[in-house]
Amino acid sequence: MNLGDKQELFARQLPRLLDYIHSLGYEVRLGDSFRDTRVHGKFGEKKGYGHKNSCHKLKLAQDINLMKDGKFLTKTSDHLEIGEWWENQHPDNRWGGRFPNPDGNHYSMTHFGAM
Repeated sequence: MNLGDKQELFARQLPRLLDYIHSLGYEVRLGDSFRDTRVHGKFGEKKGYGHKNSCHKLKLAQDINLMKDGKFLTKTSDHLEIGEWWENQHPDNRWGGRFPNPDGNHYSMTHFGAM
């Protein structure tokens, strides 16, 4: 699957993820989505914050901040049920809670090994 097809698939899946989160009783505040390569460096280049091979640079990632009863939930474990659901929606879906340096609010699709 080429990058454009993956971006379109990710965009189709993202609303389903948000609907699922809302069905569990959470509110959402969106975090990082696309990281402009003019600021964060080209794919494979480390510039600013984030991984040099971040799927944010490929438009294949969304950080989702969970809110419950007005409280911002910051622990990776707060995202576990949602992350597992996301991983089960498509074989290329990745949840940041599984990363070596866990990033619980990160939801993405892998593309040629990028997460």
